[in-house]
Order: sequence, then C-alpha cells, then structure tokens
Amino acid sequence: MSDTTIQNGRGGEPILSVRNLCKYFPIRSKGFIRKQVGVVKAVDQVSFDLMPGETLGLVGESGSGKTTTARAILRAFEPTSGEVFFRTNGRTVDLAQISERALKPLRQQMQMIFQDPFSSLNPRMTVGDIVGEPLMIHGLAEGDVLRRKVEEALVRVGLKAEHRVRYPHAFSGGQRQRIGIARALIMNPALIVADESVSALDVSVQAQVINLLEDIQEEYKLTYIFVAHDLSVIRHICDRVAVMYGGKIVELAETETLFENPRHPYTRALISAIPFPDPDVRLQFDIKGEAADPADLPAGCSFHPRCPHAKQGVCDVRGEPPELRAIRPDHRAACVRVEEIAEEEGIPIR
Repeated sequence: MSDTTIQNGRGGEPILSVRNLCKYFPIRSKGFIRKQVGVVKAVDQVSFDLMPGETLGLVGESGSGKTTTARAILRAFEPTSGEVFFRTNGRTVDLAQISERALKPLRQQMQMIFQDPFSSLNPRMTVGDIVGEPLMIHGLAEGDVLRRKVEEALVRVGLKAEHRVRYPHAFSGGQRQRIGIARALIMNPALIVADESVSALDVSVQAQVINLLEDIQEEYKLTYIFVAHDLSVIRHICDRVAVMYGGKIVELAETETLFENPRHPYTRALISAIPFPDPDVRLQFDIKGEAADPADLPAGCSFHPRCPHAKQGVCDVRGEPPELRAIRPDHRAACVRVEEIAEEEGIPIR
C-alpha cells in the first residue's frame, strides 16, 4: 500500500482503494483543427483508502478537484490514469480499467446523491418513476414489486407512499433531496457519494437531511464519500477528512485531529474562516488571491503563492510537488515546512 494510506483503526480491508488517480481535461486551440495545447489537471495523483462504514469528507475551495475526484471514482468521468479498487461480494475490481459492460452491474453497489435537488430530478417524470428507474434499468423489479419497493424507499426517507404519483415541482427543496436519497437507497448500495448534497438547502433542512443520512448509514451499513464546502457539516458527519487544493490532497486525517491540530497552511486558513457565533471574534482567514489555476499550476507547491509560510527557494522549487507524507500515524500533510512551522510556533507535532 502507498504511504498515503491511513487505516483508522476500523480493521479489515478497505471497500475502496484509490491509487494515483488523475483526471486531465484537454485544452484545445480555436479553429478547424483544434489542436491540443495544454491540459487542465483537475485531479492529479490522488490516493486514499475508504473503510467499510466510514464517511470520508472531501473539502476545498471551488476548483480544488473534489467533485471531479468523486465522479472519476464512479466513472461518471473517465479517469486519465490511476487505479480505483472496489471490493464487493468477496472480489476486488479496478473500476478505472473495466469495460462499460462489466461496470454496469457494479453500479448497483455505487450510487450518487447530487448537489442540486431541482435540476437532478426529471420534471416530466413522477416521483415513483424517478425513484424506481434504477430498478427498471437493471431489471430488478417491475409491476407491484416495483411499486412496493418505491413506496418503502419513500417512507424510509420521510416522505409518504402516495407521493409516488406526484411530480417534482410539487415538493420543496428538502423534500426533493429526500427523493434523490430514496433513488440512491433503493438499489441497496454499499457506497454512496454525496456531492454537496445539503449545500442548496436551508440550515434547518440541512440538519434534517444530515440526520437522515446518518440514520440510513447506520441502518444499511453504508459507506459515504461526502463532498462539501461547509466545514461545520464535515466535522459533524465525517470520520476522516481529505483537504484538496489544485487537484491534490494536501492534508488527510481523522476529523477531530484535523480540526484540533491542522498542519497544512491551507487547512489552517480554511478552518480559521469557519464562522463563530460571537460578534467580537474576527475571522483569521490569512490567505489572499485566487485559488490555483489547474491549467497553469505554480512550480513546486501549488499553494505557495498564497501561503503566509512560503519560503523562497524551498516551496517554489521546480520539480515534483510535495508528497503527502506521514507526520503522525493517523495524519498526512503535503508541506515541506510542516515541522519547521510547528517548531517556530512552539506546537508539538507528534
């Protein structure tokens, strides 16, 4: 296993092992020939393990690569390179390499909850058709059996069985997201990717949906990848957190370790920006400028142009960017100055 692996005390084999995952989008010139003139490195050399029953959070600014990572894992985007080992029914399959035909039955085990509860539901389909469509596509149910399964899924997520004959426009945002959860849950998957699944909802509704996700995770023994901007939500629901910047994971640790002792300067800046319910407390978001452009990443550490701790001749050296390395048994960070910064601030790192 790669040094990026963190087995967080759960034991057993990971349900998902991602190794050096890359997703590059070509940049093409204008005109008839449209020659490729560069690439957007949306995801670059991402590696991690996900244990059964665990919730892993992917966080970072817009453009950091977290959603693209999640979609490349599920093959919604074709990976440029890398390996995605998925363990199901006693066997291990590389999702990045198998054919679409071989992938189709495995999609029953991997489902996604989308960000926008409005655009992710077909307005011309009834709720029953939307929730039951995965079962029909895979030929798993029809007729009365299909209707019964749809009604059970709707009731499980807090809706009513009779809602199956209504259309999405008749529901609120929170109810629509529950419909999306029912659609994912009806396949009885092992892995669910939640892509900003509560960001479009009111705060009170967010809490209800998060509690629902936690309840069904415990009931159905689900494993989650939870993509989000809101670090407060991440801290509440996730077991571990991977912080992404410029298409790479720059810090990976158990949730409380990350929030109580963040070591990468980017992670520290993100956490300092969490709103605190005290008007006398000022935010300490101490990084300036825009997020790194994945089409034109800086040399060395891609965060160094914005980093308050960057050191000339160390952080901006051309070549391979800093590797995600162990600074404690359950904690990785991709910063060459982690130990120096901790020593300067008098913070014990180990």
